[in-house]
Amino acid sequence: MKNINKKLQILLLLPLMAVQVKCGISKPAVTGSGKAEYWITNTDESSKLQKQNDLVFNTEINSNQTIEVNPAQKFQTIEGFGFSLTGGSAQAILKLDKAKREALLQELFSGKKEAIGLSYLRISIGASDLNEKVFSYDDMPEGQTDLKLEHFNLGPDLQDVVPLLKEILAINPKIKIMGSPWSPPVWMKDNGSSKGGSLQPQYYQVYAEYFVKYIQAMKSHGIVIDAITPQNEPLHPGNNPSMYMTALQQAEFIKSNLGPAFAKAKIKTKIVVYDHNCNKPEYPLTILNDPEALPFVAGSAFHLYEGDISALSKVHDAFPDKDIYFTEQYTGSGSSFESDLKWSVKNVVIGSMRNWSVNALSWGLANDEYYKPFTPGGCSTCKGALMIDQNQNIKREVGYYIIAHASKFVPEGSVRIASNNTGNLYNVAFRTPSGQIVLLVENDGNEAETFNIKYNQKQISTTLNAGAVATYVW
Repeated sequence: MKNINKKLQILLLLPLMAVQVKCGISKPAVTGSGKAEYWITNTDESSKLQKQNDLVFNTEINSNQTIEVNPAQKFQTIEGFGFSLTGGSAQAILKLDKAKREALLQELFSGKKEAIGLSYLRISIGASDLNEKVFSYDDMPEGQTDLKLEHFNLGPDLQDVVPLLKEILAINPKIKIMGSPWSPPVWMKDNGSSKGGSLQPQYYQVYAEYFVKYIQAMKSHGIVIDAITPQNEPLHPGNNPSMYMTALQQAEFIKSNLGPAFAKAKIKTKIVVYDHNCNKPEYPLTILNDPEALPFVAGSAFHLYEGDISALSKVHDAFPDKDIYFTEQYTGSGSSFESDLKWSVKNVVIGSMRNWSVNALSWGLANDEYYKPFTPGGCSTCKGALMIDQNQNIKREVGYYIIAHASKFVPEGSVRIASNNTGNLYNVAFRTPSGQIVLLVENDGNEAETFNIKYNQKQISTTLNAGAVATYVW
């Protein structure tokens, strides 16, 4: 009887066991219970985004300082990481022969294992100071205007930026693109110059239509502009090209001209205000506090040549339903790999993310060995992420690694989750759409730091050299 009962119990349990086995096969491994992969860049360049031996999570107790990652506490959804594809950047890359260029673009923009997965680009509307010459899309002889924009065309961009973007979109059709003007056509300005001056009020409407034409022209080439800013660095009229635009002027332009023009043309491109340094959060706040401008504004954009990265949180906290963007920071020819790596990862990447930015962009993607091209009066010390010389040699500069430590591991749609800074270890954590956890850590101290990374009651112990950057994935 006992044997019969045992057989009966086994028969009754078999379907349940089968279900458990089947579930065990299809269920992904419990996140944080196994191993963590990680990649390191050292300040002495002995290791550059180099994969290390895996670390194993355990329950051992030690006295190390601990970074605890908490996926239950969620913040902003990430749109992407990348660079500005300046006209000069496009020219430098297009000089490569077809096979070398294709390999480079795959490395930069594809989702392949060896790629760095750039997911966001900023481009200039007309020339930036990293073009070989100044131009707009509607340049006229001195003293003439074009109120109907009959002479509008994408001009020099059709020779470099547009064809290169088409090659990039063939690799990553989902890449996000933001457009920013350095100056409108000079006939719209009160000083008749590409440098400085302000937009004359009588041209506000025609300039709004200029933006509409730009977005439509790019779309005709298969290039969707996800967002624009009305003016790059509106409080810096000393660049070439550039324009001065106060917060009140920008608010007026958006509420009375640009926003309505987009609505009339059924343009879905986001309008992002400010696009300048962290020392003037009152600029975007002035626009956001205008009840007529507010509905047209998707968010605010920042650079960090002045001020503190915490300014992003100040604006976010005042208008939490409006996005924050970090759109530019250069690395310079006069600074070291060590100083740029530490400062930019800490501030531009980790800092912007911990202060609610949905993206993080460095400045130019590429230049030649002389930091060219740049306009007369433009930036002669801006160092691209890539240096491409006359012999088609490609050098990956510090900017490449600053952004790659995030872009390679944190795709669009990832969500920032909670993690604590401890001592000199600045960090930020994400959960990717596929469920992976990514932790980016920068050791801002002058000595190596040993620490734990704790997740779901288990932890790994690791050491990071002074100034080094590491990305951990599990």
